[in-house]
Amino acid sequence: MTTELTAPDRTGADTRPKRSLTKTLLPWLVVAVWVGLLVGGYSLAGKLDSVTRDGQADYLPASAQSTKVLQAEAGLPGGENGLLMIVHERPGGLQPGDREAVERGRSELAERFGNDPDALPAIVASDDGTALMYALPLDREAVAEEAGATADARALLDDRPRGLNAHVTGPTALGADMDEVFDAVDATLMLATAVVVALLLILTYRSPLLWLVPLAAVGVAAITSMATVYALTQIFDFTITSMSSALLIVLVFGAGTDYALLLVSRYREELHRHARPIDAMLQALRGAGPAILASAATVVAGLLCLLAADLNSISSLGPVGAAGIGAALLVMLTLFPALLVLLGRRVFWPFVPRLGGEAHKPRSGWARLGELVARRRVVSWAAPLVILGGLALGTVGASGSLPQLDQFARSTPDSVIGAKLIEARYPDESGQPLTVMSRPDRSREVLAAVESTPGVAQAEIDRAGDDWVEISVLPVDPPESAGETATIKQLRENLRTVAGEAALVGGPSAEKIDEAETNKTDRDLVMPLILLVVLAILGLLLRAIVAPLVLVATVVVSYFGALGLCNLLFDHVLGFSGLESSVPLIGFLFLVALGVDYNIFLMTRVREEAVRHGTVDGTKRALAVTGGVITSAGVVLAATFAVLASLPLVMLVEIGILVAVGVLIDTLLVRSIVVPALTMSLGSRIWWPSKLSRESEDSVDGRV
Repeated sequence: MTTELTAPDRTGADTRPKRSLTKTLLPWLVVAVWVGLLVGGYSLAGKLDSVTRDGQADYLPASAQSTKVLQAEAGLPGGENGLLMIVHERPGGLQPGDREAVERGRSELAERFGNDPDALPAIVASDDGTALMYALPLDREAVAEEAGATADARALLDDRPRGLNAHVTGPTALGADMDEVFDAVDATLMLATAVVVALLLILTYRSPLLWLVPLAAVGVAAITSMATVYALTQIFDFTITSMSSALLIVLVFGAGTDYALLLVSRYREELHRHARPIDAMLQALRGAGPAILASAATVVAGLLCLLAADLNSISSLGPVGAAGIGAALLVMLTLFPALLVLLGRRVFWPFVPRLGGEAHKPRSGWARLGELVARRRVVSWAAPLVILGGLALGTVGASGSLPQLDQFARSTPDSVIGAKLIEARYPDESGQPLTVMSRPDRSREVLAAVESTPGVAQAEIDRAGDDWVEISVLPVDPPESAGETATIKQLRENLRTVAGEAALVGGPSAEKIDEAETNKTDRDLVMPLILLVVLAILGLLLRAIVAPLVLVATVVVSYFGALGLCNLLFDHVLGFSGLESSVPLIGFLFLVALGVDYNIFLMTRVREEAVRHGTVDGTKRALAVTGGVITSAGVVLAATFAVLASLPLVMLVEIGILVAVGVLIDTLLVRSIVVPALTMSLGSRIWWPSKLSRESEDSVDGRV
């Protein structure tokens, strides 16, 4: 045993008991504070769903014409338009009595939704005699309760002859099916993520007790983050979508677990040197805390760069994710250490670190890897970079943006089945209506300009209000086709010439165009901004210019390699119809910010060792010490994001797989081999222009 020695103060009194008592009470005080915060925050966390919005405008660019159309449409008499498309099909051909059943269902639906019984929508038969279709407009009340309206419509259509299929589709039904999927996301994701993290912690620690502590702490961080985000929505005006809510859960669990792994690793080392757990933990926080803080600051800064994006769903992800990382950091640097201290050494059972034992036994595999990389430095960084460059070629010729009807993974909802059936059975009527909004004093000339635009099959004035007149436009070409896209762009150009800002073009297909174009603009703006912010943080942390440039370059190469590989996977293995347009930017953010995290953990230790042993030997020592824990952290983070692949939305599946693959590439290849090889190849020059860059390898203390 060792005894902490302290000097008496100026009055001659021994201050040791007081300081010891303070240290003893500190963990209890921290836990008590967090219990109080948890009690208060739990109710706030439960309110997050109440401010989550998944309307179409919440995923659109704030400045786009299609967004302005939705806002203008809501102010017209009757509010925002809703539309159900009802299609009945008998694959072998319609039979006697089928049409009567369809007419009966149409009357019941008209009565349910308050449509004029004397002006029922026309029933259109398909050319092949297998289907009957009609459109049912909905009022403001039905649109506001689209899930209930869609469910009621499907229930009313259950009374039909055997063998006659009925499908409810259209914009309202598609929105309802999307909402149903989103409603189940958070609960499923929270449970699946907790199970995955628990299993990985058990495998990592091989202890029946230790894994419970970080899991409990991360759970507190998740609740705290949700409560914080809800509180922020009451102060600031930003959108919370189900996508950002799902990513918040994954981010908090992944980052929080990583911080726990790094802190426990350093704490275990210090327990060999200190008799009391509180002293070991304070030293561990001094050693690992700066790297963890820098890591969190990098991710937060990267996330806040998203505020510059125009797309609502992307811009809102910035403060949501930043709040999550902040909550994870606060919990894992306060509550988590306090719990470990209170549980003492026995929490590590059966591998209890003993005082005076070996402080650290480097894993022989990582030590051997460091020696191998040192002997083959150029090959060790050149070969992986060539491989990653080859993988990046997978971005060439990849499928375009994901079509609206192909955004559901694994199961196909009824609305999508119905929409695709209409496309197949009614090729001449599969066009999706566009909406043109005109100022009242320009409506006639706007209508004339619409009708004269090539690719427009039909146009008519629907509703009029004090500020806007609504014109319904039916294109010739099917939805999201090249022809329809050309029609929308030509229509906007013609109306800009005729009416300027007094005419707007919207509708589902126009929304997809605006979303894709804004995502491209946001990528061009936000990606360089993220790189500049990350470079600045690395420069301040490492006090160098060359090292940050090298680290960021390797992470960017890793990202494009992962994106190319995933494009091939999505196209040729999973069979997705395209890449959701926001996925590249979200993937870039997480892979750059989180990828730099692991380089921060490695390179801060390399710099620490290089001061005493030189850059080459310091790199080998740092790799031997940090290799195991950083790799474990990377695997945990990759597995956490991979949980998104279990969800029924292609967008979240693509984000989860891209980030998981990218993190694994960065952890197992780039951080373990490429970065050490480049560091040893450059030697002390990597620290330029700091003083350390001027130290030769044989002039430092402890030279080999």
